[in-house]
Parts: sequence; structure tokens; C-alpha cells
Amino acid sequence: MAFVSEDEKTEDYLFKIVLVGDSAVGKSNLLARFARNEFYPNSKSTIGVEFQTQKIDINGKEVKAQVWDTAGQERFRAVTSAYYRGAVGALLVYDISRRQTFDSIGRWLNELQTHSDMNVVTILVGNKSDLKDAREVPTSEGKALAEAQGLFYMETSALDSSNVAAAFQTVVKEIYNILSRKVMMSHEIKKQDAPLEGKTVVLQAEENQQPDTEAKPAGGCCSS
Repeated sequence: MAFVSEDEKTEDYLFKIVLVGDSAVGKSNLLARFARNEFYPNSKSTIGVEFQTQKIDINGKEVKAQVWDTAGQERFRAVTSAYYRGAVGALLVYDISRRQTFDSIGRWLNELQTHSDMNVVTILVGNKSDLKDAREVPTSEGKALAEAQGLFYMETSALDSSNVAAAFQTVVKEIYNILSRKVMMSHEIKKQDAPLEGKTVVLQAEENQQPDTEAKPAGGCCSS
């Protein structure tokens, strides 16, 4: 039975995470590196949407991250908007060597907030950090934008795998922490309700016990 309950728990921890950003910023390779530890130097633009599921261990619990790769090309925006629904996490990706992709972040963030069903845990990711000589977006600028928008921030490289796992784990752990806090709050509410009945039982027990525990002193007082 313990194993069954544990399996049921793991099924509860399935988080949908979406990759968002302009075309050719490296979203598909981030997913390939994270899910399969692979990299495709000649990767073509994603047509439509695909997803991979990766297991992550958090505090001894198995969490499944279902990562969706949404096509960044403008002609697919109407198609991918449906895939924001149900997402609880997002990686907002730009290419540090192409400022135009960074300038598009505001639009992507707005689209994410418009189409998602709830507050989504989001990390701003400056990808292709290996292209140091071609950098057009300073790290400080990325951090400033993330701070202004209340996002996590990290620079990654799908090529050399720098910070790729860390970026996904940051989002998944935050989602898990939020979920855990909600569960704890619900338990606290139940505990607050439970004593109402508990006190009644305790009081009744004390009343029943009083004749036994205080019988002799009471009897002494009354007889005298």
C-alpha cells in the first residue's frame, strides 16, 4: 500500500512548463540538453509544439517536469497560445548575441500572462552564453529586466550545458515550494477547525474524570 500511495503522490507532481521566446534563441536545444543531454548544432526551427518529460528529485520527492517547446516564429503564435493553458512554469528565453530577441521579451511576457491560467513561475534565460565575443546584451541588463518584472534570472549555454539543468530546476523547485506552502496552509486550517471538536471531547473527559479524581476531597468538604 505504501508503494501505491507513493506512486499516487508522484502523479500529483506533474508540472507543465513552457519554453517561450523568439525563433532560433535555442529553446529546442535547451530542452534537448535538459531532457536527453543532447545538442543539435544544425537544429531547425520547431514546427508546432513538442514536449519532453524529465524527472527531478526535490526533497526526496519525485517531480515530473513536462516541458513544452513552443515555436517562436510569428506565424505559429496563434497555434502555440493554446499551449500556455495549464502551465505553472516558464522559461523566457533570449539570445545574448541578438539584441532583437531581448527586445521581444516584453511582448512574450505579456502573451504568457494573457494566455496562462494562473500566476506562472518564470525565469528569464539569456541563452548562448558561450558566444562571449558576439554578446550584444550585457548580463547586467538581463538581471535588471528580470528584477523589474519579478522574474528569476540565469544565463545558459545549451552548447556546453552551462546552467541548463539549474534553470529548469529553479523553476520546478519554486513551483514545488509554492505548492508545499499551500498544502501546509490547508493543513493548518484543518488543524484550527479540529480543536473545536477536540476541546469538547477533552472537556467532557475532564467532567467525567472530576468525580473520580476529586471524589475524596469533595466528599470530605461536603461531609464536614
